[in-house]
Amino acid sequence: MKKYIVSVDQSTQGTKAILFDEKGNLLKRVDKKHEQLINEAGHVSHNPTEIYHNTVQVVQELVRESGIDKKEVAGLGISNQRETTVMWSKRGVPLANAIVWQCNRAKDIAERFPEYNDKIYDITGIPLSPYFPACKMAWLIENVKPQEEYCLGTIDAWLVYCLTDGKSFKTDASNASRTQLFDIHEGCWSQELCDLFGIPMHALPEVCDSNACYGYTDFEGFFDEPIPIQSVLGDSHAALFGQGCHTKGTVKTTLGTGSSIMMNIGTEYAKSENGLVTSLAWRIDGQMEYVFEGNINYAGAVITWLKDDLGLISNPAETSTIDQIANMDDETVLVPAFSGLGAPYWTNDAKAMFYGMSRKTKRYELVKAAVESIAYQITDILNAMASDSKLSLHQVKTDGGPSKNPYLMQFLCDMARTRVSVSKQEELSAIGTAYMAGIALGLYDKKELFANLEYSDYNTKMDVPEWNRKMHRWYKAIHVLLGKSDDFLDAN
Repeated sequence: MKKYIVSVDQSTQGTKAILFDEKGNLLKRVDKKHEQLINEAGHVSHNPTEIYHNTVQVVQELVRESGIDKKEVAGLGISNQRETTVMWSKRGVPLANAIVWQCNRAKDIAERFPEYNDKIYDITGIPLSPYFPACKMAWLIENVKPQEEYCLGTIDAWLVYCLTDGKSFKTDASNASRTQLFDIHEGCWSQELCDLFGIPMHALPEVCDSNACYGYTDFEGFFDEPIPIQSVLGDSHAALFGQGCHTKGTVKTTLGTGSSIMMNIGTEYAKSENGLVTSLAWRIDGQMEYVFEGNINYAGAVITWLKDDLGLISNPAETSTIDQIANMDDETVLVPAFSGLGAPYWTNDAKAMFYGMSRKTKRYELVKAAVESIAYQITDILNAMASDSKLSLHQVKTDGGPSKNPYLMQFLCDMARTRVSVSKQEELSAIGTAYMAGIALGLYDKKELFANLEYSDYNTKMDVPEWNRKMHRWYKAIHVLLGKSDDFLDAN
């Protein structure tokens, strides 16, 4: 009797392998970081070979250290950092380092097609931007100039290819919907967009259901019998599934290096009028479900910046006590546009700035402003979702490392004016893809899995006048940063 599911969560900072039992309980986790490669031009890269080797290593260590019988592992699920783009040869050798989702190096390519922005948005649900793989793939083709047959894909496709020794070249619909090459109405690659960006369609992976079998792997001889790769999801989509956001109007935000805010909008496509993207939540047994999504590039990365680059904190946990240390009357605002602004502004040229500092602004006031910037950015996106969906937001489910910060969660609750429910389950991306794999394999019952999810709730405490002052200050900072007129400020 098979008892266990292994989930791999391949994220921006590292790779985790997590073991789940026959009831969906998380038993053990092993993780390993990989190097962040940033050159003088600010290009952000990862070594695909390092990521693959780390994936194999953490799974092998997980099974060994848990002491389970390898024969009792039923299958594998994979969740992955999205938009990070890899080019490799048919021999399974990377032809360049992966371009990380944060990287803005393909900006010039995006600027070639301004007249196609509406067309691209209509086909893909995504506004033209260098953050998505279409521009990244075009940049790789133009700069690497491959001399042999090659593959292009996101990290999931790269891992599946390697884990199956090149037998399976596949991606799932959620990852495909983030490439800016996928027709989210028809559920297939768009020949028109592939031609526009100069990307050969034969270099792209086959698009499969999120709960499909992606092939079999023995993790380089570790398992006596190969196990099925039974689900693949982008990490944010996996967290949405793991949070139980399976019905229209449910919302979650995953806080990691960046943040993905998603609203399930059901089985019918809808277009955002407020700077959001429309993506696929997943495709299960042929049925596509859609989401409104907004992304911010700097959530946990802001805290990392405070620690590693500014030296204002020695440990991320210090940010949890800033309400006891910082001057709460200080009006400093940080707009963390270190690589432009994403949703709902979509301004690639914006630069980060502190706004509203006084002579009394010191170390902890700057830390407070950085933490609060995460909540302000998420609030902008939640407001856009409410407007686009015509639905009132009564709850936002939250997960990820920064969600452990009580000050941040209360501030988000106060700014968004809605209940914030922090999951007591950790590793929601891993949970989502593990649960999807286990359901597909017949190991789990879906209703039972999601019946007992537990949350810590935050409810609004801030009075309306104070909320107005704080939100006005945030919009004033955005107004100054973008050089907008006072009409922009009045409208917000």
